[in-house]
Amino acid sequence: MGPYPPPHGGVQTNLVAIRHFLLSRGIPCAVINLTRHRREVGDEIYYPKTPFEVLRLLTRLRYDIIHLHFGGNLSPRLMMLALACCLMPRSKTVLTFHSGGYPLSKAGKSASPLTFRGFVIRRFDRVIGVNQELKTLFRKFGVAAGRIRLIYPHAISMGSIETSLPDRLDRFFWAHHPALVTVSGLEPEYDLSLQIDVLEQIRERFPDAGLVIIGSGSLEEEVRARIQGKPYADHILLCGDIPHSITLRAIAESDLFLRTTLYDGDSISVREALHIGTPVIATDNGMRPSGTNLIPRSDREALRQTIEQVLTRGAPEQPQVDTGERNIEEVFELYQELLDE
Repeated sequence: MGPYPPPHGGVQTNLVAIRHFLLSRGIPCAVINLTRHRREVGDEIYYPKTPFEVLRLLTRLRYDIIHLHFGGNLSPRLMMLALACCLMPRSKTVLTFHSGGYPLSKAGKSASPLTFRGFVIRRFDRVIGVNQELKTLFRKFGVAAGRIRLIYPHAISMGSIETSLPDRLDRFFWAHHPALVTVSGLEPEYDLSLQIDVLEQIRERFPDAGLVIIGSGSLEEEVRARIQGKPYADHILLCGDIPHSITLRAIAESDLFLRTTLYDGDSISVREALHIGTPVIATDNGMRPSGTNLIPRSDREALRQTIEQVLTRGAPEQPQVDTGERNIEEVFELYQELLDE
């Protein structure tokens, strides 16, 4: 249970990879999508519109394990859903919390066994953190150490990369060199204003530079307005959500991939860019893969200098990127452990 593509973000990628792993071994695995994105129901992927429909699916479907995937915040609504899942009879429950920066937030710092969040999280048979800080957070909520696992979420499955770009993107790439690309939600934590603002200085050194922003989110209108307020607005392309195969082609065609964040987990798009061979500049969050050019958080000057350095001198040869297959195997082993109890 969790977000299912589209769009194709890190949490979605992890959920899809686990499902594909199970199906490839003949193990049935239904999905209940928990986002506003909708498709036709099929292949045991369900898109409930209301909490009541979610509960109805939980009582109707057959399963041994419920695996919840949460990103962002542990809101009261999500905690009520989690509690309902933990109360389902004859099943085990697992929670993967993907929000790597949550422990540093105001809500994360208030973690305690006495909170409603702590009460609910302790009901899970196992909890998975995607970094060490989340493991520590679970302990603050009072979860027994034996129920906590550290399993990294990345699982790179490149699938098919489009051989060409749609006309709009293709024209933009032809007209801009170097072309910078970022893939993220249009949300406050992705600090997109930093990239939009720094492009002005980059174009002083590289007059044909352009920025492609792939993704959607609650700040779309705000981001669009910020772009339109710039004298170089024609050199920033706000794409919205596009198919994953086209996103990979855009990353492959770009000269540099950017990931600026206020807080972040293990970004799958960073690993995909490195796997493709595109140089990456990302905010240092303590868990970036080898080969990433790191900058401090919200440091415009550091971003400018690093962009100019990479574009001028080129990035060093990229090391081989861990595809994350072992991460998915660890999740499967956890399932087996639960069923054997």
